Amino acid sequence: MPTIETAKIAILATDGFEKVELTVPRDELKKAGATVHIISPEGDDVRSWDETDWGSTEPADLSLKDANAADYDALVLPGGQINPDKLRTIPEAVSFVKAFADSGKPLAAICHGPWLLVEADVLKGRRATSFPSIRTDLRNAGADVVDETVVHDGNLITSRNPDDLDAFVRTIKDAVEQGASGRDAA
Repeated sequence: MPTIETAKIAILATDGFEKVELTVPRDELKKAGATVHIISPEGDDVRSWDETDWGSTEPADLSLKDANAADYDALVLPGGQINPDKLRTIPEAVSFVKAFADSGKPLAAICHGPWLLVEADVLKGRRATSFPSIRTDLRNAGADVVDETVVHDGNLITSRNPDDLDAFVRTIKDAVEQGASGRDAA
């Protein structure tokens, strides 16, 4: 079982991710000692959405075709409306998310990021939260949807919005160290 200092963590993103939902987890996980890679569909740098307009561009470390879920200890899915909506139409992205769900390793999604959990069909019988506008999608995918800062059900970790980032990142760190098996640990 890795410690956060030895963990290798993937963040899957494309253009339109909510800036702080990628940069805060990336920076905090790196500060804790983890190796963090941004994976984009083609390996191209990705441009953020920063509240109301396009924000900064973040460098990608590798492409989906060069990424292997087995090489990582956790996966983070930032939200923003555009990012997960684009990613859920890319079969390789959905397969990558499904591989993490099946592996039992921590799989964390915030805001609109759980759309990828819907697409990967991994929410049946699981507790989850998200941005309010996609909660019906989670329910329709079989999730028990709640309105909580962070929900940790097995290896799935979900949060609602940028206001939840502190608890979201803390729960990711704890899950990596505990082997992802927690339930409702905040």
